[in-house]
Amino acid sequence: MVIGAGALGLSTALHAALAGRSVTLVERDTAGSQASGRAAGLFKSVQADELRTFLARRSIERARGFEDWAGVPLAVASSGSYLIARTGAHKQYLRQEQRQSRSWGVDVREAALPALSYYHGDGTELALWCPEDIYIEEPADLVRAYVAACELHGVRLLEHEAAVGITLSGGRATGVETTRQTITTPVVVDAAGAWARQVAELAGGRVAVAPVRHQLLITEASADVDPADPIVRVVDAAVYLRPARGGLMVGGFESAPLAVDPRAEHPSFRTEDVDLDLGILHKLAAPVAAEVPLAADAAVAEHRGGLFTMSPDGRFIAGPLPDVPGLWVASGCNGSGFSSSLGIGEALAGWICATPGSLDISALSPGRFGALTDEALIAGGRWQYAHYYDPGPDA
Repeated sequence: MVIGAGALGLSTALHAALAGRSVTLVERDTAGSQASGRAAGLFKSVQADELRTFLARRSIERARGFEDWAGVPLAVASSGSYLIARTGAHKQYLRQEQRQSRSWGVDVREAALPALSYYHGDGTELALWCPEDIYIEEPADLVRAYVAACELHGVRLLEHEAAVGITLSGGRATGVETTRQTITTPVVVDAAGAWARQVAELAGGRVAVAPVRHQLLITEASADVDPADPIVRVVDAAVYLRPARGGLMVGGFESAPLAVDPRAEHPSFRTEDVDLDLGILHKLAAPVAAEVPLAADAAVAEHRGGLFTMSPDGRFIAGPLPDVPGLWVASGCNGSGFSSSLGIGEALAGWICATPGSLDISALSPGRFGALTDEALIAGGRWQYAHYYDPGPDA
């Protein structure tokens, strides 16, 4: 049984069903209604370590071939992306990322930045071309594809049905109490996103994630944006850009992010209740205004935000909770949960179902952190978010 029908929960449920398991998926609202429905939809092949790189590239592969293995069509924009650095430290950082990524099989090349419709460099920047990278125009498209594939392969999706308890027998998770029924199950997967800590606490478990706000905007449609242009990530400004709905998507990572703990909010709290601040996005866009005038002065068609589940080491949290046998976790998205969900769900379901040849993701097990105070957890999560594109002290 899976709790939470975001991208991670949907993928885990789908892959477990494909492995022959009977799967029930409960969601207190509707599938993809929280963070997943507010994602940027970007898939990035260049990652900070070999395991995350494999998961990211596997997810790109699975997204491209979704209909072949899941039986449902999924539209993907095979745009490629540019990683751009304009400062000396960030250029060195990107060259280091290029070296290690190439050693892990990623096709990433230094290239002269071509003429792009919405980004105008001055020739002094370092640009790395990542031809594998893709995006999904609307995050709801992936959610809908997951839901249709889950239905096709026998997953029972229960929307508007919240998990309110986890039953234990001999210290082991053996069922889930919802607002409507009690469901007996040998395995419970906590994929509740920003609410993952609360769900684990129903069974006396702990998940080391701190929800942190993330925001993006989409400008009004503009003739200055070619919809065929690639993704651009300006790492020294911590900003990403891509064509969206005829306009331009602008998102970024602020240096003093807002941590939000749903446990301290009213029980009715949802992602749409997170306070948004358009001024922060304007501040993030200011350092790239010369290269991307639209980011600074175009009218805004949509401003949206969600909650990233940040872990203290910036890596996913996926695996069994050591203190509650039978309870597994799929969380710690760290800004890449939507785009890596295909790979993580496949690997986690393979682990749960003991599928031969499954990827070993035991390095992502939730027990790796030990005991952490809330203060340390929040501080670690905010640091990881604020330093998403940080070259670090050794760069």
